Amino acid sequence: MARETILPAGDLCGRLRVAVPLSFGPTHFAPVLAQMAQRHPQLHIHAAYSDRFVDLIAEGFDCAIRVGYLQDSNLVARRVGPIYGKLVASPDYVKTHGSPETLEELVAHQALMQGTEGWQFMDGDKIITVYPRGRFKADNALALAAAALTGLGIAWLPDGVTHEYIASGALVPVMTRHPPPPAGVYVIRPPGQHPARKVRVLTEMLIECFEQTPDPAGVGL
Repeated sequence: MARETILPAGDLCGRLRVAVPLSFGPTHFAPVLAQMAQRHPQLHIHAAYSDRFVDLIAEGFDCAIRVGYLQDSNLVARRVGPIYGKLVASPDYVKTHGSPETLEELVAHQALMQGTEGWQFMDGDKIITVYPRGRFKADNALALAAAALTGLGIAWLPDGVTHEYIASGALVPVMTRHPPPPAGVYVIRPPGQHPARKVRVLTEMLIECFEQTPDPAGVGL
């Protein structure tokens, strides 16, 4: 790996290898990475776009951008902005199976998920985690949206994916009495006392992006 140095002008050089989610990555995070490359012409940026879980240490990444609720790990995380989402289903699914109103009812429904993750909901001031079940799984938000449109089940999806479908009536919100708490966008890096300056610069640029446009998708990331 190229050693990071700082040029006299404060520019970065060397290589930044970053894992970026395929959902939102090309549209929301790629412009920030391009701007970073423009500001630092001596820096080589290698971005890998995938929704699979990347092992940063084993695969040699400097950092990753992750979206959602963080799982416990030994990695260091810095939150750079919020992400808003809701549970949705197709009108046909609701007509056939009904719309769950309580957390207990939700467990009986078909959930469209990335894996075995828990879904978080607000119950008054408390956050409750529910572990739904379902037979359709995908590691990409657009694929889960396609399954929801077909009537296969209920999906937790970011507002940036669902707003057009909800506006057209192709999807409808469910579980509105128990909204999910805002998730987050995080920069994740391997453990260490001090982050590399290139990781710190990327983190600061993403924070700046969210501060300037708190809703980068125009409707909730």
